[in-house]
Amino acid sequence: MVVGKVTLEYPVTVSVELLWKVAFSGDVSIFTKACVGMIDAVEVDGDGGPGTVTTMKLNPAVGDAKVFKTRLLSRDAVARVVKSEMVVEGSELSVQFNSQVSEVKVVPAGEGASVVHMTVEYERVDGALLPPEEEARIGQGYLGIIKKVEEYLVAHPSEFA
Repeated sequence: MVVGKVTLEYPVTVSVELLWKVAFSGDVSIFTKACVGMIDAVEVDGDGGPGTVTTMKLNPAVGDAKVFKTRLLSRDAVARVVKSEMVVEGSELSVQFNSQVSEVKVVPAGEGASVVHMTVEYERVDGALLPPEEEARIGQGYLGIIKKVEEYLVAHPSEFA
């Protein structure tokens, strides 16, 4: 099987510490608050460690997607790296993907800024690569959440500090 890969970098006008705390630490209450209007609810099945399954119910305003379900593979708070896999079995994604694994690393980029490095590797059922526009859509889907968190934190700078 051929493995496709989407790689993105996104500069964020929020510190590494704050972005990590809100988007990647596993604290669902602050994450949900920062994503109001995009994510309506988050359910967590597990203790927050590897194997934990998180189901995000997306707001209808987001588009066609209704549910985003991931399984945590690893979270390194010191290195600021989180790796998870999309849960495709039993979902509408299972007709197109065998797997989809994302890795996000947040690195400092000066005072009060950071850069999100994201890699999404996928394997399709038919063994083919996605067209470039579909790969871009996958990347933008993941980055949409980060952008939403960034917007919230910029608008409410001291709320989670």
